[in-house]
Amino acid sequence: MNSSVIQLAFEELISKNCIIVFLGFTIICINGTFVFTFYQSSVLYTDPRYILYVHLVVNDMLMVWISVTLYVMSYVLQSVNMVLCSVLLIIASTTQKNSPLNLAGMAVERYIAICKPLHHPHICTIHRTYILICLIWVAGAIPPVTDLIISSVLRPFNVFSTVSFCASSAVYVSVYHDERNKAVQGIYMSTVWIIVVFTYCRVLLTARKISTNKVSAIKAQNTIMLHGVQLLLCMLSYATPVLDTVLVLLMPAQQRNIRFWNYFLTNIIPRLLSPLIYGVRDQTFVNGVKKYLSPYTFLLFLLFCHDDIFQIINQL
Repeated sequence: MNSSVIQLAFEELISKNCIIVFLGFTIICINGTFVFTFYQSSVLYTDPRYILYVHLVVNDMLMVWISVTLYVMSYVLQSVNMVLCSVLLIIASTTQKNSPLNLAGMAVERYIAICKPLHHPHICTIHRTYILICLIWVAGAIPPVTDLIISSVLRPFNVFSTVSFCASSAVYVSVYHDERNKAVQGIYMSTVWIIVVFTYCRVLLTARKISTNKVSAIKAQNTIMLHGVQLLLCMLSYATPVLDTVLVLLMPAQQRNIRFWNYFLTNIIPRLLSPLIYGVRDQTFVNGVKKYLSPYTFLLFLLFCHDDIFQIINQL
């Protein structure tokens, strides 16, 4: 009886990990389609708007790869090298914070394009866009690097040290880590939401005032609203540890299922939907996919982005 239970648990473990790996690979392939299209079109890679979007896509690809790796490692490996774990956690935390910051940058770019059209070519240059991307990475990397430095001072470790579970709770031992982490996340997300709401309201007011180019203003307004939806999807990943703790306390016997479904719904699904709701809506990207990819690859793309989705999103 015990052997059959162990066998069933092992098969369940393998199947869940295979599902996560397959979906992670699918997300990377779909996002890779947008990246490939971007670099094949001079119209796209010379436009700050699309540069920021593709940076968001690449950031999500990296985040999915790291998070899936950490998820599989938590089941497969009994111990993880401290240095490797620290590097993976820093990348995971940085990419997680990069997504909302990048969305704020995209909202500001649309605000400048509609509310200050004469200044847009001078403010939103390619050079300044890449500077903004560098600043996003610096801002995203500061909290996890600070955590690692504080943890190293409080509990020095050598390159051969290991941890049983590669998670921030196992690496960052400072008693102030959780409080500081909550404060940093609150500051980051509050700032991003203020920027998104402000730019949306300003574009909405501009759209009502102007008599010419009203269609572009309405499109920009809808685009910023989509950034808000993307931001909500990004915020789901912040709920993962909280939901894990609460649900496991309520249903301790379902710990494995809770971890799987929580990770699936708060990390995998949002990273699948976030790039699609923006990229599929943009006909420039869709036409580029049709032009540069083979018919078979495009059929795979349509498998995940049906024409009904195109029509629904385009109506926004």
